[in-house]
Amino acid sequence: MLAGIIGGTGQMGRFFAEVFRAAGWEVIVSGTRTALSSREIAETADLVMVSVPIRATVGVIREVAPLLTEEQVFCDLTSLKVEPVRAMLTSRAEVIGLHPMFGPGAASLRGQTIVATPGRCRPETLEGLLSVFRDQGASVTLSTPEDHDRMMAVVQGLTHFGTLAKAEAIRRTGADVGETLSFTSPVYRIEIGFVGRLLAQDADLYGDILQMNPAVPGVLAAFEEAVRTLREIVESGDRERLRAFFSGNSSHYASYLRAATEETDDLINHAVGR
Repeated sequence: MLAGIIGGTGQMGRFFAEVFRAAGWEVIVSGTRTALSSREIAETADLVMVSVPIRATVGVIREVAPLLTEEQVFCDLTSLKVEPVRAMLTSRAEVIGLHPMFGPGAASLRGQTIVATPGRCRPETLEGLLSVFRDQGASVTLSTPEDHDRMMAVVQGLTHFGTLAKAEAIRRTGADVGETLSFTSPVYRIEIGFVGRLLAQDADLYGDILQMNPAVPGVLAAFEEAVRTLREIVESGDRERLRAFFSGNSSHYASYLRAATEETDDLINHAVGR
């Protein structure tokens, strides 16, 4: 089998090139400085994978979609799925949207999650592709493109928004980040570590995740209302209202509380033991 990765010279493209090579596939790639073009990838490969920045994904898909045949498989790796899958479906190929829930710095697929959103494909085609990932230790979650994007508004949009808001709030207080670490608990060090980790990366990636998913504004509206409500409760000094707020959320998360405690205990113990 021949996998062709458009954008295969980028970090995520290189990661998946190695994944396919490890599975025994031949791999060809195109990039801004390669001899092979996107068109040649589309006309040659059994599986054509688009691995380019979010804002460029649909445009690249539309450029090559008319070149694909019924015998090929068309995939993408972007963080959004509705529009890319819709664009891939204009081709004649089998279509499977993919979203790796990790960055290209991952050492391997072991323990990682990939979300797959099949658009049009035979069961054996889907299983053949997903087995490449599962055989290397990945877990695969099947979803529709619409459900994926709604879930990503929470899993990615809300998480990244909250992290950026926390960074901005700390900056506005004038607190020196390095100085806060002298007063820190392990939990705070982990939390501030996630702030630093995000800020060390590409602003455009996080901007696109926040600004291009139409489900994000509704989630952020809920977040804004939650912050407003909690702030009012805190400033009121009413302990019963705070208990009720806390209890309502404890009930909502009840099935996860034990696992959350065990997982974060392991994380804290690892951080303290370094």
